[in-house]
Amino acid sequence: MSDRDPRPAAREVGGLDGTSAGPALDLLPGKEVLLGERTRVRRLLPTLGRRMVGAWAFVDHYGPDDVAATSGMQVTPHPHTGLQTVSWLLQGSVHHRDSLGSDVTFGPRQLALMTAGHGIAHSEQSPVPHPRLLHGAQLWVALPDAARDTAPAFEHHAALPGFDSDGLTATVLMGSFGGATSPGTAYSPLVGVDLDLAAGADVEVPLEPDFEHALLGASGGADVEGAPLAHGAMVYLGTGRRAVRIRTDAPTRLLLLGGEPFEERLVMWWNFVGRSGEEITEYAERWNDGDARFGVVPGFGEDERQLAPALPPVPLKARGRVR
Repeated sequence: MSDRDPRPAAREVGGLDGTSAGPALDLLPGKEVLLGERTRVRRLLPTLGRRMVGAWAFVDHYGPDDVAATSGMQVTPHPHTGLQTVSWLLQGSVHHRDSLGSDVTFGPRQLALMTAGHGIAHSEQSPVPHPRLLHGAQLWVALPDAARDTAPAFEHHAALPGFDSDGLTATVLMGSFGGATSPGTAYSPLVGVDLDLAAGADVEVPLEPDFEHALLGASGGADVEGAPLAHGAMVYLGTGRRAVRIRTDAPTRLLLLGGEPFEERLVMWWNFVGRSGEEITEYAERWNDGDARFGVVPGFGEDERQLAPALPPVPLKARGRVR
């Protein structure tokens, strides 16, 4: 997805400043933003207090929204560099097209994974016709320096591994969890898991102690180590945990995100991830000029591309992983 803020802030993120040296239980406040023509999302990363969890650098959660009488999601062509997009649906369907020629419609529990690398453009729209409800999450993974200029790619995995245990159904989006490994290509040690919990579940979810983790409340509500986690909220768990206890009263879906703390410093602005303000300026200018670096998404006119907004007038300031 695209950041539609007309005046997006430029941020230097990454590095180990602010990484928890042990377990934490910090509620991360979200910010409601407009995506496309009418889709409102809750932006949970980057947010006040934290900018990354492992290599996970961006988290939008949306829905469930009734889109029966509307065109649903309408995000027209926009660019990306230096990151991967991880698209995850709980309800509905999305039509993905990109400048590689990919043309895929995906639904719940299917992984749509796009590696931007050197540069790519894509669109995301509700198909015609589309299901009544739309509910999901859009996540970005920052690519490490060794991979950030890799050739762009798109993967669609209709079936993913996982397991069932004690009222928990786990589906592994990225990385490895509970003996199951996602087929999605990863460039740094990380994990992403959909946790589907039955009403009355009381489980100990295993964690990698060298990772930092967070839990997103995708639907329902849960008690996480004695703290409430509501729909649309996120809790940061820190590092050093070997497990987290989760209890539910009603059916609940959570997203577990984690990874090794991201040591490299990077600049993230609009839909680009780079290493300096000068790089970001170059990406924006080349995209607005129609440079071949990003390619063309078939089926759209030149006037349908989202142009990069004006860059901020002040120099970038290093602020680390937290504000």
